[in-house]
Amino acid sequence: MDVPADEPTEPTGADPVPLTEPAEGVPPVVSDLSALRRAATALAGAKGPVAVDTERASGYRYSQRAYLVQLRREGAGTVLVDPIALGGRLDPLVEALEGTEWVLHAASQDLPCLAELDLHPSVLFDTELAGRLAGFERVALGTLVERLLGYRLEKGHGAADWSRRPLPADWLNYAALDVELLIELRDVLEQELKRQGKLEWAHEEFEAARNAPLSRPRAEPWRRTSGIHRIRNPRQLAAVRALWETRDSVARERDIAPGRVLPDAALVDAAVRNPVDEAALLALPVFRGRAQRRMVGTWLGALQRAAALPRTELPEPSPHHDGPPPANRWSDKDPAAALRLAAVRAALTAIAEANTLPVENLLLPDLVRRTCWQPPEDLTPAGVERALLDGGARRWQVDLTADALAEALQPPPPPTE
Repeated sequence: MDVPADEPTEPTGADPVPLTEPAEGVPPVVSDLSALRRAATALAGAKGPVAVDTERASGYRYSQRAYLVQLRREGAGTVLVDPIALGGRLDPLVEALEGTEWVLHAASQDLPCLAELDLHPSVLFDTELAGRLAGFERVALGTLVERLLGYRLEKGHGAADWSRRPLPADWLNYAALDVELLIELRDVLEQELKRQGKLEWAHEEFEAARNAPLSRPRAEPWRRTSGIHRIRNPRQLAAVRALWETRDSVARERDIAPGRVLPDAALVDAAVRNPVDEAALLALPVFRGRAQRRMVGTWLGALQRAAALPRTELPEPSPHHDGPPPANRWSDKDPAAALRLAAVRAALTAIAEANTLPVENLLLPDLVRRTCWQPPEDLTPAGVERALLDGGARRWQVDLTADALAEALQPPPPPTE
């Protein structure tokens, strides 16, 4: 049966084969310099792309460092590297991987911690991003492997505390499986993108991901505290901010995930209840625990500093925006902008559907909002094209959308009498 060029190929329908362990077994973890040199030599002498993955300890540690690096290349097999045991110095590996194509799944999650180890891809292929561009609705690694390769991966330890030593054998088995089929998945996705005429789009996206800033500090990150919607006034917001910043300092110093130092719910509860002394604070849930009793003076000090702030230093009730306001307020603030946004969204949705793409991969939602809130003075296709490129859109995105956006951004004709 012929498949339309803009739709992803359907799977064969056969039951997936469980893949519970790597075909070559789980290799020993590389944890000393001599073993690292041998592994690097093997990788350098192999051929083709290199599958790369990392394991972090998110939810357990403050840092986002890599506690295990997994690599696989045809001719070298799988390599598991312990960067902690090696003191974060992987120089032989850096040299061995120079100039090779790296295959990662959801690369933006791994590239920052790899960069901490001085590991930077020369060429990137992101299988998650490739799956999105190919039009697959579900792009988790296990889902794509099952659909396109016919294997069901053994999963279950992605959220584990990978800072633990020694690492359990079943964890290492899981980590090795994450790169076992990554090269095969890359090859199938490349062929699918080529079949759909999207391979050059993917190359542009991969290069943008490879060169994207590794860290983007958020303005006022304390405002992301879960449950902060319960806060009613600026003085309470100041209390949340003070507790959040104190917790962050403690978590960073101890390298513990902030939520394990003190959960968000406790920050908000203390800000709302406003305890006046240690006894009142210790009466609150969570603060009754042994760990919090030891730190009661620290938490109360944060609350007292917030209470002593002059009004001029209290936080604003709403976060500061360096761009347009939330879209649900546009109708009140600028009805014309709201009409532009609706027209542009409709145009983009039609283009995305015609090309079997998620609309958010067609153009970043933030760029769409900014363009609609403050459109370019030149509303010709060429003017819109320049505005999109200046806003970070890729060439393929501009080619698909500039004409339609130029039309959608036009002011409505004056009403006829």
